Amino acid sequence: MGSQRTRREFLRDAAVTGAALWAARGAWAQVSKSPNERIQFACIGVGGKGESDTADAARFGDIVAICDVDENTLNRAAQRYPNAKKYNDYRKMLEEMEKAIDAVTVSTPDHMHAPAAGMAMKMGKHCFCQKPLTHSIFEARRLGEIARQKRLATQMGNQGTASSGLRRSAAMIRAGLLGTVTEVHVWTNRPIWPQGISRPPSKPVPPTLHWDLWLGVAPKRPYADGYHPFAWRGWWDFGCGALGDMACHTVNMPFMALDLRNPTSVVAQTSGTNKDSYPSWSIITFQFPATKQRPGLKMVWYDGGKRPPADMLEGKTQSDSGALVVGTKGKLYSPGDYGDACELIGVDPIDVKFVESPGHFEEFVRAIKGGEPATSNFPDYAGPLTETILLGNLAVWAEGKTIHWDARRMRATNAPEVEPIIRPTYHNGYSKL
Repeated sequence: MGSQRTRREFLRDAAVTGAALWAARGAWAQVSKSPNERIQFACIGVGGKGESDTADAARFGDIVAICDVDENTLNRAAQRYPNAKKYNDYRKMLEEMEKAIDAVTVSTPDHMHAPAAGMAMKMGKHCFCQKPLTHSIFEARRLGEIARQKRLATQMGNQGTASSGLRRSAAMIRAGLLGTVTEVHVWTNRPIWPQGISRPPSKPVPPTLHWDLWLGVAPKRPYADGYHPFAWRGWWDFGCGALGDMACHTVNMPFMALDLRNPTSVVAQTSGTNKDSYPSWSIITFQFPATKQRPGLKMVWYDGGKRPPADMLEGKTQSDSGALVVGTKGKLYSPGDYGDACELIGVDPIDVKFVESPGHFEEFVRAIKGGEPATSNFPDYAGPLTETILLGNLAVWAEGKTIHWDARRMRATNAPEVEPIIRPTYHNGYSKL
């Protein structure tokens, strides 16, 4: 390892090639618990994916507080965790329970990820946050900065990162199995909720839902069907569309293999957007500059039923979701959502070394207790992955205009109109990051 390699480069390469991550121990996270002590978790959002995230936390620690804006969801969780104190407002929970909490899980709609995670992290709490890490590019960068400043253990919920199949595929690509990679194509069966629609008619707020708290930092709007508890993903104010929902999974393997961060430009074709609901379909093309490890390349994302040409798979069955990495010697096709499957085209597999994961949430717990950082930690992996993905939504907003991106300054150099999407305004009295 040359003396000119940065610590970030070391951690990144170690995670995907099998180098010794233990070398970073002690320089990363605060050690809040000895290996035999139980972690005290507070869980923000305990329905849907939050239910399984809370269950993961309970396997490794004690659930001391639970928070949800829906009383029905909160009360169901309270039956499973009777010793946890109940809250509807995470701000009140963190203020009252600060001394009792070691770590938080955040499993809310996308627009509340960064506000909740940021507040907890500023208080020195380790953080597990669902994907996409944030609703905006600025928030992803900022959470990484806070994690590094506070020396916190962090992890995003893209569970496939821990898969041996994904890590093996990434390692084979990095080892040169495909030759020089020139293109990546990634597609999804999302959205499976309505998009490209007008707002539904307003309705009375259900008596069990704290609508103002659900809206959080978003602009006020009347309650209606189609927001809570699931279809919020299709609305600009709350979610990140099909791209934000699934790209942290389906782009994960090529991102790990090829370091797909800091694109220089991105452009989108779409069904059209009303700037309120995401389009019903999109095709987004990212251009990545050369790095020390590889030449420049492009990545194309497809959603809403759009897919790459089937003949690119050379006779293999095209799945509803998947990733295809194209090189000068061959191709690697990964059918499905999580990058753990691998079908090679034109080349044979090779033996590679890579770090086996003890388990996704186990990586987070290990980091809290002073071990290696989780692979999908905020500063070195989850944040940059999220930045890349959310850049695609800038192109969707710009409707056919190529966005030229200055990653260092976080600026679309030719598109000032997307600035509110890069750096959103927090409404309703919520503190800035």
